[in-house]
Amino acid sequence: MVITPHEPPAYPVHPVYVIGAGPGGLAVAAALQERGVRAVVLEKSDAVGASWRGHYDRLRLHTTRRLSGLPGLRIPRAFGRWVARADVVRYLEKYAEKHELDVVTGVEVTRIEPDPAGWVLHATGGRRLTGRAVVVATGFNHTPRLPEWPGLDAYTDPALGGGDLVHASAYRNPGPYEGKDVLVVGVGNTGAEIAADLADGGAARVRLAVRTVPHIVRRTTAGWPAQRTGILVRRLPVWLVDRMGAGLARLAMPDLSAYGLPRPEKGLATRQREGAVPVQDVGLIDAVRAGKVEVVAAVEGFEGGEVLLADGSRIAPDAVVAATGYRRALEPLLGHLEGVLDGRGRPVAHGARCPRSAPGLYFTGFTNPISGMFRELAMDAEKIARRLARSG
Repeated sequence: MVITPHEPPAYPVHPVYVIGAGPGGLAVAAALQERGVRAVVLEKSDAVGASWRGHYDRLRLHTTRRLSGLPGLRIPRAFGRWVARADVVRYLEKYAEKHELDVVTGVEVTRIEPDPAGWVLHATGGRRLTGRAVVVATGFNHTPRLPEWPGLDAYTDPALGGGDLVHASAYRNPGPYEGKDVLVVGVGNTGAEIAADLADGGAARVRLAVRTVPHIVRRTTAGWPAQRTGILVRRLPVWLVDRMGAGLARLAMPDLSAYGLPRPEKGLATRQREGAVPVQDVGLIDAVRAGKVEVVAAVEGFEGGEVLLADGSRIAPDAVVAATGYRRALEPLLGHLEGVLDGRGRPVAHGARCPRSAPGLYFTGFTNPISGMFRELAMDAEKIARRLARSG
């Protein structure tokens, strides 16, 4: 791996610039390099895999080691079937080193514009970098998002006592919450796992605020991983997957209606199409059934030191962890280009397809498929590399 802090190298022929040194960006760069295409990875932090370095300690890949390797390097068997966060970081470091990728750290790209030679990237330090093509791999979970809850500013104002509220991106482990009453807001995979982590880690009380009940699936059933099912059904009609998912849930999942988690009204594939992936159970079901995690209504706002819930009740937890998702935050980078982002700020095309209005501009890692993020990143990388190799 060639890591060059602060200064991108000069090439006689414009390279392909890859923005982001996470798994998606590294995979694309390796696949391009394998086909003889020059690729330079620009990373605003000081190391590869920055987002994985910042995740909570308990996190593991929800996809199997065997189905999560990137092109050209398998994940070591020693990392186990469900790879831990720290081992994902080690794997990404080894991946960049093994492929001798040209990773430039300390450079943030702030704007991309079309150019007769391809694309011009405006970056920190007043740099103007010209690439024949650009691959944006800045990540699905880029910028923490907090809802505009009424009363939030006053609740967290230090001058008024500063309520203890953090986004899930700042949560690392249950240590600081031992003996405390904690409210976790949001029941995606992150919120569900943090709630279980707090319950196992000594929090005195854990409540989980739920707005829309998710589909919850077993990570494995009789040794069969949920990811393989996701791969098998990914091209089936939505109505059929919804029906299959409902049948499997009745067979494999307990009815948690009495605990505030009834079976969802919309089908699994329908919800996934709307952007909500199923929650893989890594302890939430047992914690809910044991009373260690209490399900409460969605958060509507804050008043004084209290949290207002959608059912009209008020609670006063010692701490709030907001697992309320992330924004892609692509607007500053690309919002001035027509036909590139949709109404939700997501790319209109991904993988080997470019937006019609922006040939040579590629995106990877902006979907959240039930077949597995790393697997899709690996597939996208090969497709993008083949396309760019053919285009010269």
